[in-house]
Amino acid sequence: MKDSCPGSAEIKSPFPEHLVCIFCEHSNEIWSDETEIKCESCEKSIAREMKTTCLDWCPSAKECVGTEKYERLMKNK
Repeated sequence: MKDSCPGSAEIKSPFPEHLVCIFCEHSNEIWSDETEIKCESCEKSIAREMKTTCLDWCPSAKECVGTEKYERLMKNK
């Protein structure tokens, strides 16, 4: 992985966030590089919209963050 792109720092070093379930309003932990999780309370699948990142426009994105992570994140765009 490249170390030079500041735009990919958040993708390479994910951090926990909270996502409220739209079905039961339970607050769930989701990592910044995840698009979908199962609610800890009702076990339904909940997803969020990913914001625009360098993955959307950079020709070196797949090489920079790694193929597996790139494909997982782009699958849900």
